[in-house]
Amino acid sequence: MTSSTRLREALDALGAAAYANRIRGVNTLEQAGPHDLCFAEDAGQSVAVARSQAALIFVGENFPVVADKPLLRVADPRARFFEIAAFFLPAPEIEGRHPSATIHPAAELGADVAVGACAVIAAGAVVGSGSRIGPGVSLGPGVRIGDDCLIGANVSILRDCELGDRCIVHPGAVIGGDGFGFRWDGSGHRKVPQLGRVVVEDDVEIGCNSCIDRATLGVTRIGCGSKIDNLVQVAHNVSVGCHTILVSQSGIAGSSTVGDGVVVAGQVAISDHLRVGDGARIGGQSGVVKDVPPGAAVFGTPARGLKQSLRENAALARLPDLLKQVKRQQEMLERLEARLARFESELENDLEKGDDESAAS
Repeated sequence: MTSSTRLREALDALGAAAYANRIRGVNTLEQAGPHDLCFAEDAGQSVAVARSQAALIFVGENFPVVADKPLLRVADPRARFFEIAAFFLPAPEIEGRHPSATIHPAAELGADVAVGACAVIAAGAVVGSGSRIGPGVSLGPGVRIGDDCLIGANVSILRDCELGDRCIVHPGAVIGGDGFGFRWDGSGHRKVPQLGRVVVEDDVEIGCNSCIDRATLGVTRIGCGSKIDNLVQVAHNVSVGCHTILVSQSGIAGSSTVGDGVVVAGQVAISDHLRVGDGARIGGQSGVVKDVPPGAAVFGTPARGLKQSLRENAALARLPDLLKQVKRQQEMLERLEARLARFESELENDLEKGDDESAAS
C-alpha cells in the first residue's frame, strides 16, 4: 500500500476524504499555503485561523466558528494532526550498504540493514533487522543495536554498548565514552579505568551531540521510552528511568538515579550520588544538590520546593525597595539618637547647674 493511499484512508477515517487530493503537506497556521493541513487548539487562535490560507484546519469540538474557513472538528486536534503529518516524513536517506562503509567480517547485520558512507562497524557488533546506520557512524567492538533503529550521521557507539529496539540517535551523539574518573595520588590525577558499558532500552531517542558515558563498573542505563534532547550529559553509572525527559544542556553527575516519568528542564545540573524520585519535575537552570522526593516540583539553585522558590524570588525582587526603606529608617534612628544625646546632655547640664545653685545658697 502506497503512502498516498494510507494518507487517503487516514483522512477518510476522520471524515476528511474530500480534502485528500488537496492536501500535499503540513504547516503552521501562519505559514500554511492552499495545500497545507494545520491545527488549532485554543480559542485564542481564532484570529490566526481566520487569516490562514490552509486547505484544512483541525480544531477541537468546542472551537469557535470561523466563517469561510475549512474547519474539521475532532476530539484531539494536535494528536490527529501529527498522525497525518507522519505521512509526509521524507523517505529514508540511507538505503543499502554504501561501498565506502567498512564492515568487519565478524560483525552481524540483520535483514534490511542500511549502512551509510564511511560508516565503520567493528568485529562482534550486531545490528538488528531494519536498522539504518548513517554516514560516518562508528560502532565499536561488541556493540549491539536492536531492530528498526536509526543511528544518525557521525554518531559514535563505543565498545560493548547496547541499544534496544526502535531507538533514534541523532547526529554527533556519543554513547560509551569514558566516564570522568580520576584519582589523586599526591602528584597528579591518575585515570581510573572505565570498564563498564551503556545500556539504552527500547524506544529511546537521543538528541544531537549528547553524551552518555560508560560506567566505571557495571552499567549506565537509559530506561525505555525516555527522550534526551540535544547537548545533554549523562555521566558514568547514572540510571535514568522509563519515559523520562532530559531537556537541552542538562547534566547528571556520576552515580545519580533519576526515576520514571521525570521531567528535567533545560540547563539543570544534578549533582552526583543523588536520587530523583518518580514523576518529579525540575525547573530550568536549577541546581540539584540533594535528593528530590517522588512527585515533587523543585526550582532554583540550590533546588527547593517550587512554591518556596517562587516566594523567595518574589521577596528578592522587593529587596532594593526594602534596602531603601531600611536606609531611611536607619537615618531617622540616627537623627533620633542625636536628638536624644543632645537632650541628655542638656538635662545633665541643667542638673549640674541646679546643684551649684543649691550649694551657693
